[in-house]
Amino acid sequence: MTKLLEGKCAVITGSGRGQGREIALAMAREGVRLVVNDLGGEKDGTGSDRAPADGVVAEIKKAGGTAVASYDSVADFDAAGRIIDTCIDNFGTIDILVNCAGIGGKRPGQFWETNKEDWDTVIGVNLNGTFNTCRHALAHMVKQGTGRIVNFSSPAWLGNGASAYTAAKGAVVSLTKGIAQIVELEGYGVTCNAIVPIAETRMSPRGGGEVWQRLYRAGLITRQICEDSSDPAGPEHIPAIVLYLATDQAANVNGQVFGASRGRVALYSWPKEKNGLYKEGVWTLDELLRLIPTTLARDFEKARG
Repeated sequence: MTKLLEGKCAVITGSGRGQGREIALAMAREGVRLVVNDLGGEKDGTGSDRAPADGVVAEIKKAGGTAVASYDSVADFDAAGRIIDTCIDNFGTIDILVNCAGIGGKRPGQFWETNKEDWDTVIGVNLNGTFNTCRHALAHMVKQGTGRIVNFSSPAWLGNGASAYTAAKGAVVSLTKGIAQIVELEGYGVTCNAIVPIAETRMSPRGGGEVWQRLYRAGLITRQICEDSSDPAGPEHIPAIVLYLATDQAANVNGQVFGASRGRVALYSWPKEKNGLYKEGVWTLDELLRLIPTTLARDFEKARG
């Protein structure tokens, strides 16, 4: 153990099970004092159960660590504030926030079959929940001049399927970048990064390999994502990159997206303008009809042929 995080204080949402639990246990081994937050709901967001959070806290204490449980929902703005306050009240500060809480949709099906209730629920946890905890944590972090935020996205942020989950995870990446830029611009000493984990969770579909194969054959995902998603590794492959991003040694890493899966840690690129057409004045439709097929859309035509 490096003990680079010893004495730090952290909130980890969704840490009663799965990847969040592994991160909590790993941080506790490094000497972090933890708020283990988990509503204990089902994978579609319904229900609640204190047992998952309590179980992780008990496990940490048994090993000699320090942890308290929180059962509030990240989807509720005021409740998210209480999650952060739990860390302040018990430990005096908050140094690290890991937003791991997430849910999938209640009703599987095509995008055009999605109902508004399901959309709002998924957006409420995955996106609004990330905003809520970041908003409350940053109020403390900017005052103390230091802090580490790690937000959970998903390969879905690349557009793998049309759903509320895809929309939320893409938005989490954009929110992460926006937070990172403003805290760096203002010189607050806070970093905000995102990770895109591929590991077994309660939401991992059984026998879902064919879906990933179809996406790969269509050129929509890489072979690495296809293979890792078809046969996801255990959640123990995820904590190391999260711990690294939480250290003082990662103070220069800000606004980045890291992939993590079996034996892999990778850095994603950010979208940028690929090429363009420029002129003085306003483009006409006739001009674009003539120019785009042989310039901006040239590769699209080759792909269709």
